[in-house]
Amino acid sequence: MKKVPFVNYPLQYKLLKKETDRAIFNVLEKGNLILRKDMEEFEESMAGFIGAEYGIGVNSCTDAMMLSLMASGIGKGDEVITVSHTFFATIEVIHHAGAKPVLIDVKEDFLMDETEIEKAITKRTKAIIPVHLNGRVCNMEKIMKISRKHKLLVIEDAAQSLGASFKGKRAGSFGLAGCYSFYPAKLLGAAGDGGLVVTSDKKIAEKLRMLRDHGRKTKTEISCYGFTSRLDNLQAAILNVRFKKVKAWISRRREIAGIYEKGLKGVPELKTPPAPESNKDNFDVFQNYVLKAEKRDSLYGFLKDKGIETLIKDPIPNHLQKGLGLSAFKLPITERLAKEVISLPMYPELSNQQISYVVSCLRDFYKKK
Repeated sequence: MKKVPFVNYPLQYKLLKKETDRAIFNVLEKGNLILRKDMEEFEESMAGFIGAEYGIGVNSCTDAMMLSLMASGIGKGDEVITVSHTFFATIEVIHHAGAKPVLIDVKEDFLMDETEIEKAITKRTKAIIPVHLNGRVCNMEKIMKISRKHKLLVIEDAAQSLGASFKGKRAGSFGLAGCYSFYPAKLLGAAGDGGLVVTSDKKIAEKLRMLRDHGRKTKTEISCYGFTSRLDNLQAAILNVRFKKVKAWISRRREIAGIYEKGLKGVPELKTPPAPESNKDNFDVFQNYVLKAEKRDSLYGFLKDKGIETLIKDPIPNHLQKGLGLSAFKLPITERLAKEVISLPMYPELSNQQISYVVSCLRDFYKKK
């Protein structure tokens, strides 16, 4: 039996059951299923929250990134710089847009090492996709400076960092476009897949709206080849209910991170992420709470036996996946992290008692070892 599940979808639904059921009922009763008011309201809310002019709802963050690349003219013969230490979709979309992914290493905080960018630039480089991982924003000041110097587009993978900021600017608001995921396990999750792009470029926004809906400019005018990639109106209605809780959820995640940080001090075999108030430049939202752990695999098994569900994500780095043809990239930090990282349960509904239990089990494991 799981004493501490990694996520707890039923509990979140139970806490918002009345409002969620009402939203679903309203959509179904009115028949507002595709590209309707609920989606438009959510697009507006998200754009305002991030600090962008436009929000374009699509069916996933994967499509958000791919359509952003295509809308900005990235295609065959182009190169796009990103990292291997990310969910594979970040790399996948570059390939599907027809371009070549160029991978660089990350720093100890799991984020793109901006000092490696210029070494990877060639005459074919057209864009950078920084990945704001685990609820922390990359050093966008330095990345944007490099992008301006070399006239490169920046499309932000902000799937894991809704509400996080760097020097007062939110993830997704720095580059040409910011891309978000509403996969159920995300800080703001739907009851299925969902994604969104924010941008302040009117032409890009118009292109994205066409690309998500078969290339249609109007119901009868087709302007380009497109896709079926609309944010479902029913999911948007659910997201509108949950969006009202985002600030409170972020606050609770930061509180939980503080409890973990304090509880795990003095365990030399563990390296915790930066504490919530440790850096004035970064406001972290802790989408994930990721440790670097000695004897990681044994720890995973020990916690599982104790009823604590954790996650070992990407034990084989993306660039070392044999079917992808990316093994020429040498990324020592990425490869080491794949052997060390483990994610603890992190969601607002966690009780302090559950958190204390996780901490106690972690300390007990290393005490015994």
